[in-house]
Amino acid sequence: MPEDRPQRITQHERDQTVRRLQEAYASGELSHDELDDRLQQALTATTSSELAPILASLPEIAPDRTVRISAKAGRIQRRGTWQVPKTFEIESEFGKVDLDLSRAIIEHPAIQLELKLRFGKARITVPRNAVVELDDLRCEWKQPVDRPPVDRPTNGVRIRISGEMEFGRLVVRYARH
Repeated sequence: MPEDRPQRITQHERDQTVRRLQEAYASGELSHDELDDRLQQALTATTSSELAPILASLPEIAPDRTVRISAKAGRIQRRGTWQVPKTFEIESEFGKVDLDLSRAIIEHPAIQLELKLRFGKARITVPRNAVVELDDLRCEWKQPVDRPPVDRPTNGVRIRISGEMEFGRLVVRYARH
């Protein structure tokens, strides 16, 4: 009789697991420490049975799901390699928002960022070739700062930033590379 050995995982399965963990972190379902722990487990797993518990507590997601993050105070921050949803809603009462999209995984040709910023500051770093649209952003106090480099290509992702900022401030920065 042949032995029933556990099936070794493929690189594709490992990549899918890592991507799902990054999505969960981006949507606030995992803390930074939980993400680190689970990524370590995913990267060292050798069988499918080792991957299953890593994702078991996470809800299934639709590919075009809207991710919402809100905070009364403190910092909302996403940096490094993380999965950017098609629609991202961020609400901050008194805090700071820091989104770095320069190394993020962006699978859509256009993404929507809706900001609701009462007080505080939002800084969004975008890829150098991104096209940022601010037409639907209402500002009551200060106008957003968006100074794209003159020599940049404009063939990248289209980022539509909408919403409202009462006494907050938005600064859009472009990555150097």
